[in-house]
Amino acid sequence: MYHQTLLPNGTRVVTAEMPHMASTAIGVWVGAGGRHEPAKLSGISHFIEHMLFKGTRRRTAAEISQAVEGVGGYLNAFTDEEHTCFYARAHGSRWVDLLEVLTDMFTNSRLTPGDIDRERAVILEEIAMYRDQPAELVHDVLNQLQFPRHALGRPVIGTPSTLRGLGRNELRAHLASHYTSGATLVAAAGNVRHEDFVRETAARAGQFRPGPRPDFERFERPPAGPTVRLVVRDVEQANLGLGLRAVSRHDPRRHALRLLNVILGENMSSRLFQVVREDHGLTYNIQSSATTWADVGDLVVSAGLDPSEVEKTLVLVIGELNRLMKRAPSTAELTRAKDYVLGQFELSMESTENHMMWLGEQWLNQGEFVPPAIIRDRITAVTGPEISAVARALFTADRRSLAIVSPRKQFSGLARILAG
Repeated sequence: MYHQTLLPNGTRVVTAEMPHMASTAIGVWVGAGGRHEPAKLSGISHFIEHMLFKGTRRRTAAEISQAVEGVGGYLNAFTDEEHTCFYARAHGSRWVDLLEVLTDMFTNSRLTPGDIDRERAVILEEIAMYRDQPAELVHDVLNQLQFPRHALGRPVIGTPSTLRGLGRNELRAHLASHYTSGATLVAAAGNVRHEDFVRETAARAGQFRPGPRPDFERFERPPAGPTVRLVVRDVEQANLGLGLRAVSRHDPRRHALRLLNVILGENMSSRLFQVVREDHGLTYNIQSSATTWADVGDLVVSAGLDPSEVEKTLVLVIGELNRLMKRAPSTAELTRAKDYVLGQFELSMESTENHMMWLGEQWLNQGEFVPPAIIRDRITAVTGPEISAVARALFTADRRSLAIVSPRKQFSGLARILAG
């Protein structure tokens, strides 16, 4: 069902053959994102993502979208800290059309000065939109606290000042050095045969820019918390983000962290949702999320609430962190968390797009394919004491950072609560 082939130019081709599915999803991945950028080029990966939709030597921007949507499919892309992915999905009989459009975008973008200026204006509006959303802004502020003077602390989208300094020369140079054959992976999941997909990809891969996968600066600074930053805005709610420096995707504790996050705040059964919302009625939504990168990770608790309730809410959140540090979750709670994680994993595998995303992330992040059965076994094997041990290692006060976006200008005792 799963296959991989390394082409002579260093490009990897991976597939999940799902002949029972009607659709096929294809992604052209590059192992470069926001953390591969120097500060003065912050946002250039995201800018390039936008520009590859603006037209090639063979297709206008309209013709790119029409080539996919005109056969009943859809086309999209994303940029994060370590990857950029251009992907499309359509009926399985049209997968060659999808591959042709995606590789054309990837290798033949025109990057005209007029398109660059227009798209810069579009991204500046996108930045303004996010800055008007306190739930988004608080995460940018929190990243700056957790990863100071580092690419992980900068927004992937860039800033107005860095975007204004990006022109055609900078975009072309970044493409040449980062969008290389050694950094590129082409993934497909759905109604497609691996041999056919490799043949069609190889016929186009000769156009990929030669070169190795680019490197990035590791984040190796010791935690320096607890830290607090308040941003005052004329908004109705206070939005808080509590960050805890965590482990990398290669750390064997990552499976325990995944379950810990479910128990703490990922869903409506979680402790934070039950305590902060159901028991005290302090917020409409509170949640936690865990992210792992190549060398570091984080766990973030976020909530929007009345500004007068920030201190009370923070006390409850810190109390739940401390409770996980002191006592392992019960057998029943741990079983529910495992069933949730495994159930969500199984559900995601029913989608060709999600399957393609999983394949791409596996090979780019791990450099290998870990079969689903092994992942299930690793999740199932996690014990309650292991989760408590991870909490004790990661929830210490020096790892805690708190960002707040609020109309209220002063709060009392935040640093003391955070350190408690």
